[in-house]
Amino acid sequence: MAEITFKNNPVTLLGTEVKVGEKAPDFKVLANDLSEITLADSKGSVRLISVIPSIDTGVCDQQTRTFNEDAASLDNVQVLTVSVDLPFAQKRWCAAAGIENVQTLSDHRDLSFGHAYGVAIEELRLLARAVFVIDSSDTIVYVEYVSEATNHPNYEAAIEAAKSAK
Repeated sequence: MAEITFKNNPVTLLGTEVKVGEKAPDFKVLANDLSEITLADSKGSVRLISVIPSIDTGVCDQQTRTFNEDAASLDNVQVLTVSVDLPFAQKRWCAAAGIENVQTLSDHRDLSFGHAYGVAIEELRLLARAVFVIDSSDTIVYVEYVSEATNHPNYEAAIEAAKSAK
């Protein structure tokens, strides 16, 4: 498993770490209207999945805004942001921030995404910061587990991976 710290303290990740070349595991999360969303709902598109601990923190806010801006220039790429924030909080934040190119999804109910992608932090019941790019045939083509959860991911590398995925 990836070694992750949160505010420089080691944390335990639950679930299975995913790797480039593997088939993307399925998951079940909630959209802002409480409907269930799975990986199959975006089949046929490239998916850039941005994973954040909480939308209401500075780095998570900036990460979501950055991918929202970049998403506007990406063809056939869906940008999904996953956190354990309640769908109501995600919807409120998106409305206030003017986020229109990213779909926020909540893993609060059962940590399905967190366990499937190995990003559920046992000690905090949050998700570790990570970025995954999945191609249109559901193969993982890019993985970044950010080693310190309060740091930013490599935005440029993730966007390049999404642009080159088919």
